[in-house]
Amino acid sequence: MSRSILILLGHPDRDSLCGALAQRYATAAENAGHQVRLIALGELEFDPVLRHGYRQIQPLEPDLQDAADAIEACDHLVLVYPTWWGAMPALLKGFFDRVLLPGYAFRYRRDSVWWDRLLAGRSARVITTLDTPPWYYRWIYRDPGIVQIRATILEFCGIRPVRVSRLGAVRGSTPAQRERWLAVAADLGARAR
Repeated sequence: MSRSILILLGHPDRDSLCGALAQRYATAAENAGHQVRLIALGELEFDPVLRHGYRQIQPLEPDLQDAADAIEACDHLVLVYPTWWGAMPALLKGFFDRVLLPGYAFRYRRDSVWWDRLLAGRSARVITTLDTPPWYYRWIYRDPGIVQIRATILEFCGIRPVRVSRLGAVRGSTPAQRERWLAVAADLGARAR
């Protein structure tokens, strides 16, 4: 079954390991017959600061509106980014702050602690690189960035399941190790996972 896949590259530099991982995933998914779009957030023009919170919603810049439309059109979302200071880069967080707004991604219910998840029906894959060994990040640090992106962002908006690939440690890795990570991304893309 062909899927509509949107890949968001959350590293500000397309010429990075994350950029190569995103491209490898995209190429393999396209070769497997899936519809693929890759958006490099570092190439978009937008203000990443939600200036007034939800009191006064800023109009989306054209690049953000295009990305929001692409999220609505996809059935599988792939996020590729480095883990910096325990979580996603500010660029990706600012993108989420600006795009995943009430009325688009979720809706609070009146007089209730519950909300409606408006992006249900989509799955996600998170591919994140780490300088920390993945086991250390997961078991010692307790996966803070993964908890944030999985539970309090994607699942909050209805996107599930959210599968995660932690690749590391990048610092000190060999070309052979990086090539194995690129092969992992290609395998995930070919299977649209």
